[in-house]
Amino acid sequence: MASVHIHDVRKSFGGFEVLHGVSVPIEDGQFVVLVGPSGCGKSTLLRMLAGLENITSGTISIGDRVVNDVQPKERDIAMVFQNYALYPHMTVAKNMGFSLKLRDAPQNEIDKLVHRAADILALTPLLDRYPRQLSGGQRQRVAMGRAIVRDPQVFLFDEPLSNLDAKLRVAMRTEIKELHQRLKTTTVYVTHDQIEAMTMADKIVVMHDGIVEQMGSPLELYDHPDNRFVAGFIGSPAMNFLEGKLVGNNPPYVETANGSRLPLAASRTGLDGKPVIYGIRPEHLEFADDGIEADVIVVEPTGSETQIVARIGQQDLIAVIRDRRPVKPGDKVRLRPIPSAAHVFDKETGKRLIN
Repeated sequence: MASVHIHDVRKSFGGFEVLHGVSVPIEDGQFVVLVGPSGCGKSTLLRMLAGLENITSGTISIGDRVVNDVQPKERDIAMVFQNYALYPHMTVAKNMGFSLKLRDAPQNEIDKLVHRAADILALTPLLDRYPRQLSGGQRQRVAMGRAIVRDPQVFLFDEPLSNLDAKLRVAMRTEIKELHQRLKTTTVYVTHDQIEAMTMADKIVVMHDGIVEQMGSPLELYDHPDNRFVAGFIGSPAMNFLEGKLVGNNPPYVETANGSRLPLAASRTGLDGKPVIYGIRPEHLEFADDGIEADVIVVEPTGSETQIVARIGQQDLIAVIRDRRPVKPGDKVRLRPIPSAAHVFDKETGKRLIN
């Protein structure tokens, strides 16, 4: 195992820069998830860490060694790809042990390590099968097993669950997290799915347009997003955003264009009248007689909760309500944001002003 330090890394393709000075410290044994929309640079950064892309500038270190000019096979990393990358003409056992065979490891050592990995991943009954005889989840476990037998300092995962169906993705998330808890190998995991990031990571790195918007624990990012982008990207359903102006009365509030008053627990001096974005998560809206009147547009019952799409003036929001109420489209309801859970962002810059 080893720590990983990515310092001021930049990547350009010709004259187009896709990574703009990214720095990410990763502690020994940590599970770090790089998350962001397509095209944000997260997979490029992972490939640079693996040695599959050259670094334009900056440094990447694994342990105490700068690996900018080190060949991929000499970096002591193992990568699990999105498409599994299994050899179709080899059995599960041979796929898992192939990297050791290339190193001229003794066959008895290969067998021992393959059977150890197969035992960890419940693949022992499948060792004599070929990839075509396996399900998607089984193939992904074989790809993980191939990484385990190498006993690397760092595991790299490049969107490994994106080809699986929804139910299997949930199961595989648990398997990968459990695997990390058992092996405690430093892991860097790339995904565009923020639910994967929230449920698996020790630390999340949110990327956007080639920069790091924020990094921290899942709940740090959820409860205290630095800006509107992070607030909208982390959380499902996404945070609601309502435009208005800040009024610093006692108590303070944000006033929308139709005159609705969105409550705040606290404000800051010098911001009175400032155009802002009021952010509130769907689960922090509740029915209340003194709430803001809203028109119900769509009702989506899920059993344990009900999602309500409502409209305040010309702005839509989503409320997640735990108690079951006979609400239908066209009804008028009163929704009250919980003031202590509200966020205020600068309308122009998107930076958080109040949380």
